[in-house]
Amino acid sequence: MAQVTVTISNMTFNPDPVEVKAGDTVVWSNQDRMAHTATADDGSFDTGKIAPKATSKPIRFGKAGDVPYHCEIHPSMTGTVQIS
Repeated sequence: MAQVTVTISNMTFNPDPVEVKAGDTVVWSNQDRMAHTATADDGSFDTGKIAPKATSKPIRFGKAGDVPYHCEIHPSMTGTVQIS
């Protein structure tokens, strides 16, 4: 099991998509000057607000598939977690 970091910078999630294996965790590191969230479109995960220069708690992903997500504060920010 690995931990993968998604960087939030310039109102984008990078990498996008983020590719992980079942059982891996993802953290989101906010490098912007404003708070963001990473919230699954299907409600399966939500980091809550991630303050500037902070990192979310790890989110573990189980079964294979794609999980689209967005920022609740800035809905135009979108990403996908691809689990294999």
